Amino acid sequence: MDQPTPNASFDTDPLGASLHLLRLEGTFYSRGELTSPWSISVPPLDRLLSFIVVTSGRCWLVLDGQQPIRLEQGSLALIPHPTPHRVCSDPELPPLPLFDIPVEKVSERFEVMRHGGGGEVTRTMYGCIRFDHVAAQHLIRHLPNVIRIDSWEEESSSWLQSTLRFIAREASQLRPGGETVITRLADVVVIQALRAWLDSAPEAESGWLAALRDPQIGGALSMIHKDPGAKWSLEGLARAVGMSRSAFVARFSAMVGSAPMAYVTHWRMNLARARIVEKSAPLSTIALDLGYQSEAAFCRAFKRHFSVSPGSLRRDTSNSFEAQTNERGTLPAR
Repeated sequence: MDQPTPNASFDTDPLGASLHLLRLEGTFYSRGELTSPWSISVPPLDRLLSFIVVTSGRCWLVLDGQQPIRLEQGSLALIPHPTPHRVCSDPELPPLPLFDIPVEKVSERFEVMRHGGGGEVTRTMYGCIRFDHVAAQHLIRHLPNVIRIDSWEEESSSWLQSTLRFIAREASQLRPGGETVITRLADVVVIQALRAWLDSAPEAESGWLAALRDPQIGGALSMIHKDPGAKWSLEGLARAVGMSRSAFVARFSAMVGSAPMAYVTHWRMNLARARIVEKSAPLSTIALDLGYQSEAAFCRAFKRHFSVSPGSLRRDTSNSFEAQTNERGTLPAR
């Protein structure tokens, strides 16, 4: 029997709707006042996106196994994955580890680094951001090793340009509350940089990213992402986006790489896993929120998907967290 479309809302901007789900948690921000010669190595930072904005001067960004990238004033580079990299005045210089360099702590999340040999000055804004939502983690898996945007002189990027200039002014003066302004603006700039890349990159023209742009398949994805616990059916999703069931299944599978209802299950299970790891709710609540009639049904589905029970995962996560906090956190203490 055909099921009604549960709270379906055909989103006219499915990519924008998915970006709206990106909840950023700023973890670490550093304003750099660097004088040549200098070279700093950044280790892999698990589940963190790193970015650097050159607010004055110039420098090089070197990712392991790639050619050095020249960053001029106004350049923004995102490093979406935990890739070791160096930021330096000369790619040939031996680096110092990031966490071995003394800093001035301004607040819990903001610091100033003054480092180098006393020569030409480069000023930077460096940050690490964590994306909490499963949608963000899925998006990041599709991103390249580095996204570079040079906008200081580009009129077409006037909004991003003016925001980078504002960050540069705040970073140079650091007035009361300036670190809060900078961190909020930096979050916005990261989202804008992702949007700019998605608008222009050839890699975004295929697979899941392309599916988000498709008016009909993207609309279906948006509805699933917004309300994963709804009683979705092939008929309901197809009807909501104005397609026949057979055409919807074929197009969805070709673009996304999995059948629609398999994707619904995959999305629910990954949302469940994130909530279990966060210990944000009882299993019974998670099961109900994700459309399962009982905790037992949810646990069976979860174990089929991940080959581990929700309870075991929660216990293992708690033990792992306790072990880590006895040693050191995600970012080494200063």
